[in-house]
Amino acid sequence: MELMYPNQTYEAQMKAQMVQPTDDQRIRKRSIIIHLFQKERISAKKRKMKEEIVKPMAPNTSKDVIDNDFVDAEESKLEKMVGPQAGPWKYEIIYGRLAVFGYFHLAALYGLYLAFTAGPAWSTIIFHCIVFFFAIIGVYFGLHRLWSHNAFKAKLPLQILMIVWTSLTFQFSALNWIRDHRLHHKYTDTDADPHNAARGFFFSHIGWLLVKKHPEVKRRGKFTDMRDVYANPVLRFQNKWAVPFIGSICFIIPTLIPMYFWNEGLNVAWHLSFLRFVASLHQVFLVNSYAHFVGTRPYDKRILPTDNRSLNYVVLGEGFHNFHHAFPWDYRSAELGTLFFNPTTWFIEFFAKIGWAYDLKTASKSVIEGRAQRTGDGTRVQNKSN
Repeated sequence: MELMYPNQTYEAQMKAQMVQPTDDQRIRKRSIIIHLFQKERISAKKRKMKEEIVKPMAPNTSKDVIDNDFVDAEESKLEKMVGPQAGPWKYEIIYGRLAVFGYFHLAALYGLYLAFTAGPAWSTIIFHCIVFFFAIIGVYFGLHRLWSHNAFKAKLPLQILMIVWTSLTFQFSALNWIRDHRLHHKYTDTDADPHNAARGFFFSHIGWLLVKKHPEVKRRGKFTDMRDVYANPVLRFQNKWAVPFIGSICFIIPTLIPMYFWNEGLNVAWHLSFLRFVASLHQVFLVNSYAHFVGTRPYDKRILPTDNRSLNYVVLGEGFHNFHHAFPWDYRSAELGTLFFNPTTWFIEFFAKIGWAYDLKTASKSVIEGRAQRTGDGTRVQNKSN
């Protein structure tokens, strides 16, 4: 065989004479490569999203219980905040919300007046006392220990029950409550804390709801890890239908039940619903205010949250707030044993016995003792029942 180019090797010339692919073949080959590359990128993205949902994280949690706090790359660039701290800030009142809260309280006061003068049925009074109790348990059991801190896990029937009980208090949607509470733990009593107790009793109790959020709350709130919340269909449903769902459960149904079953008057039934609702608001608000001012600090004297046995009876087991801020992942929210007054813990343990709650998390005795010795004020009291 005669070589076309004498200066080239035989192998090089044979390769040069091979049939070259057409333009259509090149385009098809390039399209296949691009398609495979894009498919792999999508698959990798789905795997990453699945991993993020399977591993929900709660803020301010123990390394040996739940993964470390989620920290965004941008958030890591922000300056560190150490409480208690409250910088100069001009309050901007939300007048529409002020009017709404004003109506709530006027209606509640009128309901209190009717309770003493209009002679409501005892069934109505007892009914609202029962609703009040389960509303409070819903906040502390569901919103707080279950969804905000992942202190335990709950099966679907229990989550549905808790979203109903929680909605009896009309504290906005669960999503908003959880976001604010996680931010509160991450930046306790600083300008990034939505109800910063360093700004005083009234602000931490209810004032924070009547003014626009501090710029630091907005700035850092967008970095709050809420992946587990958005992955929860129960919480997504309540957030989507927040106003009609929560409004019906908190006001309309509790008004209609006394009217239908024992012929209570509309005026009394409606205003006693507001009396019960406003009472439940302030009962929960006491944890944000009173529990940051009065009491002892057995586990961490550097922070404002306190332990207060007297308050504990009022807030159904949430009175050991210093313990809770030191060990927020502990489902008990106290170390004084189940014999001490802690109805929320009793409910959690009851549902654990019937299999609806599981994976209950606690801080070990050695961890508690070590923390108390390092940072406590020396007032820790142990319960012999532990």
